[in-house]
Amino acid sequence: MAVDSQLSSPLGPTACDKDSKALQFIEVMTRETGAVQERVLGEILIRNAETEYLRRFQLNGATDRDTFKSKVPVVTYEDLQPDIQRIANGDRSPIFSAHPISEFLTSSGTSAGERKLMPTIHEELDRRQLLYSLLMPVMNQYVSGLDKGKGLYFLFVKAETKTPGGLLARPVLTSYYRSEHFKTRPYDPYNVYTSPNEAILCADSFQSMYTQMLCGLLMREEVLRVGAVFASGLLRAIRFLQLHWQQLAHDISTGALNPKITDPSLRDCMSKIIKPNPELSKFITQECSGENWEGIITRVWPNTKYLDVIVTGAMAQYIPILEYYGGGLPLSCTMYASSECYFGLNLKPMSSPSEVSYTIMPNMCYCEFLPHEPDAPAVSRDSPPQLVDLADVEVGKQYELIITTYAGLCRYRVGDILQVTDFYNSAPQFRFIRRKNVLLSIDSDKTDEAELQKAIDNASALLKEFNTSVVEYMSYADTKSIPGHYVLYWELLVKDPANSPTHEVLNRCCLDMEESLNSVYRQSRVADNSIGPLEIRVLDNGTFEELMDYAISRGASINQYKVPRCVNSSPIVELLDSRVASVHFSPEPPQWNPEGRRC
Repeated sequence: MAVDSQLSSPLGPTACDKDSKALQFIEVMTRETGAVQERVLGEILIRNAETEYLRRFQLNGATDRDTFKSKVPVVTYEDLQPDIQRIANGDRSPIFSAHPISEFLTSSGTSAGERKLMPTIHEELDRRQLLYSLLMPVMNQYVSGLDKGKGLYFLFVKAETKTPGGLLARPVLTSYYRSEHFKTRPYDPYNVYTSPNEAILCADSFQSMYTQMLCGLLMREEVLRVGAVFASGLLRAIRFLQLHWQQLAHDISTGALNPKITDPSLRDCMSKIIKPNPELSKFITQECSGENWEGIITRVWPNTKYLDVIVTGAMAQYIPILEYYGGGLPLSCTMYASSECYFGLNLKPMSSPSEVSYTIMPNMCYCEFLPHEPDAPAVSRDSPPQLVDLADVEVGKQYELIITTYAGLCRYRVGDILQVTDFYNSAPQFRFIRRKNVLLSIDSDKTDEAELQKAIDNASALLKEFNTSVVEYMSYADTKSIPGHYVLYWELLVKDPANSPTHEVLNRCCLDMEESLNSVYRQSRVADNSIGPLEIRVLDNGTFEELMDYAISRGASINQYKVPRCVNSSPIVELLDSRVASVHFSPEPPQWNPEGRRC
């Protein structure tokens, strides 16, 4: 859509003409939300009219919303999985999209314990690039001078594989970083990174992190913003600095790169960057050798203006420790995206984490919203849900996001629960509440109650020979340590105290649980080192009765009380921890391989 060059932006004064055009684009899109959404749906239906999927519902060329909604059902990944598997196996007919499927994006959500495969088309890279291009023009309204330095961002690629039909399958960010859109991006003074492409694209997580941290230290005075995609990633980088500062300081002092960095392209590019700097090495030693790491980011990178990380949803658990290391720096959440589609951006990126709202850009996909009432009964397939359009949602209400994309997903349930906080022009703004049904999350992993129960069932089979069973359990995402890890509180019924389970057997229970969890979890444990070993804390008998008494004393109904399967309340954690009889950890990592299948 063309943008009126004379249109002013109420977002504020612009830093340059490029910013002005970007902000004007946002104005047009958000003022015409309903019309843009109608156009987007029409474009998708015209383009994909002859696809196998749409032909099943006999639209007969109709592109209007009413016909689309009356004939095309709302679906989940499981509904689409047979067709997705056909594409993965090599079927190149237009099943979902008239444009060729270019690759699969692996979702951090799972199906049957493995990553979901999201078919995508090449032009989706253009849409992602468009949303990225809007981020800094918005940020420049709030923070000045960002063109005078660099961003220290810890960005990584993850394992990729090929489906039986030969298509690549990889995470959405890996797809973007490996694309020409990223690798040959034009120079922009507002988007200069300390990390060279070679470091970001190195598949070895240690070598990638080491060289990115080394570059960040070498350019410490130039760094104006520090970030990662998720809060957990930035904390992992700080932990890496704690563990490896001595070798990093040595490299800086001598100008010689750590021999553990063996990637030829990395060694070549770093040879042009690293030079002996004994004074900087001495400074790093002084800052990192002490026990007090409060404000370490501002101490090492003194010109940092903000931290750029996602701290909404499950990442909110990391806010206190980020504030500790960040020395009070603002935490900025800039965009809202998923494997299925990129959605929108935060027009007030310096707002506090509790006030972050995302404005969905109506040109990215066609959005519908299923009203969400946490205690309402599930909607049956016999009574189709009444969905609300993007421009018609109501402030204060919660909704589940449903999308129709150019890549061919139609009325697909993303699984995100959002709450409308306000409108910008006619575009609603949403607070991300949570992923539907997710119980535990440390990094990009998502574990629901059914999966956790299955893992406990599998692990507790080891206890049968000791005539012991798990009578009650609760879980907890412990993020005090870096990396964070899952904690399971178990209360056991030991029928023969003379033959109770050994310490080694309970350690093995931890590993068996990890083996039962999905491939996203196991990759995070094995390849990414972003999750620590699972822990089981065995409780004294009667602990869960005490917990019920505590809940009732706080107003819970004795008739309706159920043990919560995940706890995030400090008083409850303190109560449970005061009753711990023994502690056990996985003795080794679970099995995982890049193909996404169990070894």
